[in-house]
Amino acid sequence: MRGFSPIAALLALGFASSAAVPQTVAEGQARADYLAWLAREPAARAQVLSFKTFLQMKDVENVVPIWQLVRTASKWRDCSGPRFEVAPVAEWQNISETLGYVKNHVRPVIGEVQAMSGYRNAELNQCSGGAKASAHRHFYALDLVPEKPLDRAAMIRSLCAIHNFRGQDYGIGLGFYNGNRFHVDSKGFRRWGPDGKGSTSPCVTGAYG
Repeated sequence: MRGFSPIAALLALGFASSAAVPQTVAEGQARADYLAWLAREPAARAQVLSFKTFLQMKDVENVVPIWQLVRTASKWRDCSGPRFEVAPVAEWQNISETLGYVKNHVRPVIGEVQAMSGYRNAELNQCSGGAKASAHRHFYALDLVPEKPLDRAAMIRSLCAIHNFRGQDYGIGLGFYNGNRFHVDSKGFRRWGPDGKGSTSPCVTGAYG
């Protein structure tokens, strides 16, 4: 369309998903906040456009809306960190592999998902309670929630089943928090429960509640 600028195209990314934002979204990380961030940060607009092009090349652009992929940590405000941040270019390949798994094996079993946390710089990761070697540090990881209401036990059962079947092929880490929030990364095959221990993973214990 003539007259449709790259910036307008970028801002339109913020409206790509019409699904309601879960109440678990941290204050300041909603779609409107993302659009305001783009409007006042020319450098951020350029970075997001480059990131979008990369995801298109990897055929994972529409797995999760870009405005969600640049969310940092839910505790960004308490830590005086950025609410949105584009990861360094060197880390983009890592998230493309994670998104490939989400596209091929997570969404088919539980439906559309929303990313609550992605890349975290070292300071924000430490302040927000992330492990020193957290997969979020190098953009391997996403914390996700289902877009539609889903029984926790059914969600965990489905995710564990596909992780047992294909997780090792992709080198996927799968962790569960309270509620319906879960973690997926492509840093290495492993699994853990809400206390961070592998032995408490519901995929191991079979306790899906």
